[in-house]
Amino acid sequence: MKRIFFVEDDLSLINGLSFALKRQGYEIIIARTKLEAETLWTTEKYDLVILDVLLPDGSGYDICRKIRQTSKVPIIFLTASDEETDIIMGLDIGGDDYITKPFKLAVFLSRVNALLRRSENFSQADTELASNGIRVQLLKREVYKSGTLLDLTASEYKLLCLFMENPNMVLSPEQILTKLWDCDEKYINSSTLTVYIRRLRMKIEDDPAVPQNIVTIRRMGYKWNTAD
Repeated sequence: MKRIFFVEDDLSLINGLSFALKRQGYEIIIARTKLEAETLWTTEKYDLVILDVLLPDGSGYDICRKIRQTSKVPIIFLTASDEETDIIMGLDIGGDDYITKPFKLAVFLSRVNALLRRSENFSQADTELASNGIRVQLLKREVYKSGTLLDLTASEYKLLCLFMENPNMVLSPEQILTKLWDCDEKYINSSTLTVYIRRLRMKIEDDPAVPQNIVTIRRMGYKWNTAD
C-alpha cells in the first residue's frame, strides 16, 4: 500500500481528499502544521507528499526544501495561490506538481496516480547517467561536469535527466512538459521551457551561445546530442 503524507490545515479539504485517496487504496498520514509535518517526516517513510503552501506556523516551501535535503520522494503543492512566480518557485525548489484550488477531484486523483507511476519507473532506473562529460548520480541527485559539482535547481535537474535518458532523440516541447510537469499549461508552457533550457545551457555547456549538448531542432524541439 502506497503511503501519502498530506500536509494541510483545512479540515474540510482534509476529510474530502483523505476519503477519496483511501478509496484509491492509499494510506494517508496527515499533518496540519509545519511543526507537526517536520516531526512526522523524520519518523515515517512515504511514497508521495502533498503540501499546502500556507500553513498556520510556516510555509510548505520550507518543508519541501527540508525534504529535498534527504529525499527524492515526489511532492505535489496544493494551494490557492495561482501566481506564476509562486508556481515556478515551487517547482524550482523540488516540487513535482502544483495544483491550484479550486480543482476537480478526478483531475487531482489522476495527477496523484500519474506522479506515483513516474516515481516507480524512476526508482527502477540506473543509478548513474553519464555522457558528454556530464555525470548524474541519481540516488544523490548530484550533477558533475568534468568532475565539478553543478548547482542545479530541481526543475533543471529533472530536465537534464530527461535529455540524458533519451540521447539523440528529438523531444518536442509538449513531450517534455508532459513528462516533467503536470501543471496548468498557462503557467508551465513552451515559453517557460525555453527559459529553463537557457538556464540549463548556462551551466552545462562550454559555450552556451553555441550549445553542443542540448541542441535545438528547428520546428521540432530539442535533443541531447551525443556520439556515445
